[in-house]
Amino acid sequence: MKEHYDIVIVGSGLGGLVSALIMAKEGYSVCVLEKNNQFGGNLQTFVRDKTIFDTGVHYIGGLSEGQNLNQYFTYLGIMDQLKLKKLDEDGFDIITFDDDPIEYKHAQGYDRFENSLIAQFPEEEKAIKIYSKKLRDTCSKFPLYNLNKGKPSYGSDEVFNLNAKTYINSLTDNKKLQAVFAGTNFLYAGDGERSPFYVHALSVNSYIESAYRCVNGGSQITKVLIRQIKKYGGDTYKHHEVSKFNVKNGEITSVETKNGKLINGDIFISNVEPKLTLKMVGEENFRKSYTNRINKIESIISAFSLYIVLKPNSFKYHNKNFYHFKYGDRVWDAQNYTQESWPEGYMVSMGVNKKDDGWGDSLIAMTYMNFNEVKHWQNTFNTVAAKNDRGQTYEEFKNYKTEIFITELEKKFPNLRDCIQTVYASTPLSYRDYIGSHNGSMYGYVKDVNNPLHSFVSPRTKIKNLLFTGQSLNMHGILGVTIGAIITCSELVGKDYLLEKILEVNKTQEV
Repeated sequence: MKEHYDIVIVGSGLGGLVSALIMAKEGYSVCVLEKNNQFGGNLQTFVRDKTIFDTGVHYIGGLSEGQNLNQYFTYLGIMDQLKLKKLDEDGFDIITFDDDPIEYKHAQGYDRFENSLIAQFPEEEKAIKIYSKKLRDTCSKFPLYNLNKGKPSYGSDEVFNLNAKTYINSLTDNKKLQAVFAGTNFLYAGDGERSPFYVHALSVNSYIESAYRCVNGGSQITKVLIRQIKKYGGDTYKHHEVSKFNVKNGEITSVETKNGKLINGDIFISNVEPKLTLKMVGEENFRKSYTNRINKIESIISAFSLYIVLKPNSFKYHNKNFYHFKYGDRVWDAQNYTQESWPEGYMVSMGVNKKDDGWGDSLIAMTYMNFNEVKHWQNTFNTVAAKNDRGQTYEEFKNYKTEIFITELEKKFPNLRDCIQTVYASTPLSYRDYIGSHNGSMYGYVKDVNNPLHSFVSPRTKIKNLLFTGQSLNMHGILGVTIGAIITCSELVGKDYLLEKILEVNKTQEV
């Protein structure tokens, strides 16, 4: 470890790693510090019974030739190193409901997407085409999403004030089509009262353009990013949990780690959730109004997930994802469940079978869970790097919830229980401890259409050599966080300059 770095990055989620790579490519000396046994935040994978499971990245959009994430990954030098499997083009996301045997398909490519829905809702062609156009028009208002210069206008523009549920429901009186349009809102924890349409559009658009699974899990993205960081002279350290930022004369001079290291630097980028960062830096170093605002931003709900190892040759591999709702009229309310109604909706995704013999190796099912359900154990912390037992009652709670969830999954997949070899579960505490998100939040902070600026967090802070990056800024997801890292680094090297570099690399690749 060097005595001093130009840039010290705390946390190795995607935002931290992309920021590190951009700045290393620009010639800065860079150091990434990670508390866990594994780099990558939501990109982390784990192995059970020789089977790889993703914790957060179940599929990625916008990766086909010329599309936005493809261009960003090409600039980072990682695109050609990823092993990907394209999901079914005629239906990569399937929306289903308890009271309806029909599988409603979201297809890849806008023509296919429209035609597939029109085939299922022939009377609704006009509404489907208007919806499809609105998705693209909305995304065009965000310059970096399309690798264009310019900046979006926060607050004043109608883009930020359009409610997703209200707009979708205004297009058609067909309740089922309304539910199918909104059916993948698990991607951003859709909330009928608050979710803005732009969040819906930015979340689903890149998947409609193209949708891929990572072969052997999303951690391959971490590995190739770290290889690139090292190629450009950057350092990465796991098991280095930062406990404190040292501040002198209004600037950060160094960070201290729990294992006794002191790392000096000129600029510090925190990929740790902003509320936690403020505590580590010391809230007294910021304006009271700023810390109050950050601390009052609501975090998005957490999840309960099942990781199922399937018996060999027992359950067919589905090259698609399933979004299922118990009630067709409550697609915007699944997170407002009761103990009796849980789970009201879920997402199911499968791991890519290495043998490619038509059978599934593994299945992940995710549903919403409020942190309050695990509050009893909130003072326990458990990771691979710091193992702790939360106790018998916690295991009983997980087993109880697992049983309810599997019973619910059987309604959609009747033979599932007979195909299970082993099953593992994670709760909001797992997300909190491994990802470092507030109360295990799935996607950072709640975006509220009624107060668009409230959850906006600038990468710049009042401490001039401290910046933020990660999913709590702007947008979550692989694409959102990558663009967020571009915005963070633009504060140091200039946005137009960086964008020109990205476009230049892609132009060279085309030649």
